[in-house]
Amino acid sequence: MAGYLKALTTVSRSAAAALSQNPAALSPAAVCQHRLQKRNYATKRIKVDQPVVEMDGDEMTRIIWEFIKEKLILPNVDVELMYFDLGLPYRDQTNDQVTIDSALATKKYNVAVKCATITPDEARVEEFKLKKMWKSPNGTIRNILGGTVFREPILCKNIPRLVPGWTQPITIGRHAFGDQYRATDFVVDQPGKFKIVFSPADGSKQREWEVYDFPAGGCGMGMYNTDESISGFAHSCFQYAIQKKWPLYMSTKNTILKAYDGRFKDIFQDIFEKKYKPEFDKLKIWYEHRLIDDMVAQVLKSSGGFVWACKNYDGDVQSDILAQGFGSLGLMTSVLVCPDGKTIEAEAAHGTVTRHYREHQRGRPTSTNPIASIFAWTRGLEHRGKLDGNPDLIKFSQTLEKVCVETVESVYCLCKLNEHYVNTSDFLDAIKTNLDKALGK
Repeated sequence: MAGYLKALTTVSRSAAAALSQNPAALSPAAVCQHRLQKRNYATKRIKVDQPVVEMDGDEMTRIIWEFIKEKLILPNVDVELMYFDLGLPYRDQTNDQVTIDSALATKKYNVAVKCATITPDEARVEEFKLKKMWKSPNGTIRNILGGTVFREPILCKNIPRLVPGWTQPITIGRHAFGDQYRATDFVVDQPGKFKIVFSPADGSKQREWEVYDFPAGGCGMGMYNTDESISGFAHSCFQYAIQKKWPLYMSTKNTILKAYDGRFKDIFQDIFEKKYKPEFDKLKIWYEHRLIDDMVAQVLKSSGGFVWACKNYDGDVQSDILAQGFGSLGLMTSVLVCPDGKTIEAEAAHGTVTRHYREHQRGRPTSTNPIASIFAWTRGLEHRGKLDGNPDLIKFSQTLEKVCVETVESVYCLCKLNEHYVNTSDFLDAIKTNLDKALGK
């Protein structure tokens, strides 16, 4: 993968070599300084008035991310990037403050593009000699921004689907707040009572629920959500369904969690009836609540063409099932849409591809699929174009997406997608060549 190091035109050759071995080899300050240096481009670029927040990541996706930015995006788009290094070493160095700062910047500028990042486990803590096991950066960002993560497959004619009946895309909307992802869980090693207590802020009488009387060791958990967050989730889903002109289904297990999941069901129904039903009727689409087990069965039998709203954990699981059913996790868009309707964060729906990064460190070629990372850039830039009223930026984003699909369909496939494959640098070079042709260069 030496070709990648030649592609990192914003850094010196020695710095690029360091970057391939250590994602945090360049400090954010150094990288930001490079961002401020004036580049010389042979062609006219599309001017973007407002900044875009860039969140860098880890391992193989970090290397691919830089190639995409320097070879596909910046030669064609004149945009100010507010850079945040979310590589694990720098998150550790800043006590994860960089993650919080990146989310706050996204709130300010309304558009962010994010590279895949490592969520550390015990092994990663040891590998990187971390101060602590930091939380998922995606979880931190989502808890600050709120909203809904919408994931949708990227369809290519020559990529076989594990569920052949899915002839149209299915968009899954995952609630991006609370539940298991902000839960308190614990282990007990002796008999005892597990209780939940609610103490009203106004000082009125507290309420108490006995959850379980442990006869011996076991485990427990307490989790929560808020009316405000559930309402934001509902608005995002209804607005997205209207935008797509597709029906919306929302799934829970309210027959078991009568109060908890019932709250989701009731809030969705109330908001639909009060605000969105006339528009749904006008578009001849519909909203329906279904039990999660029934919905899973219906999804497998369907031909697609709808939006599926899921609670946080359900969306985490079902989005991966949808991705694989349509062909690959590497062919999935992922966009966090906030309740304000104008703030988004676009990212790749997969991880940092550690196995390929280890091969890259050994100097071996890899076949990493870059398409989801490219679409993170295009979805972010397209939204920037919509907010700013910039049709040229919108057209560029759509052209790059079309070029990616056409390149895959014209034999250039990665081993994750098909049995015939090329290595990553050749595939990215092919996309660049085809993009230049599409742009008339």
